[in-house]
Amino acid sequence: MTDHKAPITVYYDGACPRCRADRRRYERWAGPAAESVVWYDITGREAELASLGIDPETALRELHVRDAEGRIHRELEAYRLLMARVPRLKPLAWLIGLPLVKPLLSWLYRRWVLRRLHRQGRL
Repeated sequence: MTDHKAPITVYYDGACPRCRADRRRYERWAGPAAESVVWYDITGREAELASLGIDPETALRELHVRDAEGRIHRELEAYRLLMARVPRLKPLAWLIGLPLVKPLLSWLYRRWVLRRLHRQGRL
């Protein structure tokens, strides 16, 4: 993991009410650490995402986080990077990275996102 004070950019689906609520909850829990997180709403920014090397369709289905070195982390690795900055979420960041847990959570996460996008008529 990288320096928890170095800025990161979170590419999130601002058209998703649950995603916006998750962002607000994260900001509350993170306290001062939230200041080092830049939130980038991907809605309607397909060309900008593509110019950053992020497939817009994939960005709808998976959280993407750019670290301070410019590396893009996707799906659960993105969540781990984000959670590791918040003391109360660090154990969860560790847990979701475990070899037996990660594949199962990844599968569940993908199913949940696809159902949400289908329900919203966005996929």
